[in-house]
Amino acid sequence: MQTWDPNEYARHARFVSDLGQPVVDLLNPKRGERVLDLGCGDGALTEKLVTAGCHVVAVDSSPEQVWAALERGLDARIVDATALGFNSEFDAVFSNAVLHWITEPDTVLQEIRSALVPGGRLVAEFGGAGCVASIQDAFGVALGKRGIDADCANPWYFPTADEYRGRLEANGFTIDMLSVFPRPTPLPSDVRAWLEIFTRPFLATVPEEDRLDLVNEVRLLLEPALKTTDGIWVVDYVRLRTAASKVT
Repeated sequence: MQTWDPNEYARHARFVSDLGQPVVDLLNPKRGERVLDLGCGDGALTEKLVTAGCHVVAVDSSPEQVWAALERGLDARIVDATALGFNSEFDAVFSNAVLHWITEPDTVLQEIRSALVPGGRLVAEFGGAGCVASIQDAFGVALGKRGIDADCANPWYFPTADEYRGRLEANGFTIDMLSVFPRPTPLPSDVRAWLEIFTRPFLATVPEEDRLDLVNEVRLLLEPALKTTDGIWVVDYVRLRTAASKVT
């Protein structure tokens, strides 16, 4: 399973919340609205919603991240996205860089719909089809040499625009906007840190004493595609961004 270290995340992956401002802008939070931040992490974006005057409940499945959000003074709770348990309580559900970690998309959409008031809106961004394809391919090669099927360890759900549009509609949403677009993302440090943070399910397929060798091998495979001549690592992110409303 994927686990999170808030300090490590803040040091090497702060770009995730920093690049989430367009999703906040798409939400266009209004003073007095009740908002559910689904997958709040350490609460960096939750704070923006609170500053805008929203009443925010922040949820995440990671106890460590929820603790970090609580330290910011936020209403943060340990809750699994597939079992939110809310009933018509929120004007909006906001989610950034989370839904691709959940391989039960229909269950999550049903839970989100239940949490929203009639006409309430979902605003989300997460990985779309083709996201980090080079990294998935590199793990396929490296684990394949070890007799391991990387697909069995893949923790991500990266849908196409048409697929996710169909899921939204099937689960009771009307779509206000939906787009899939490439967003090559420079890393603040070596790709090794990214791999150690974001690919733990792949790394867990080998014994702990072999994981450093696996990271180094994947890094070497990625270098021609992702490392610039200036020495900057740029990961091949693709994002799916959507705004949808609960059908009344």
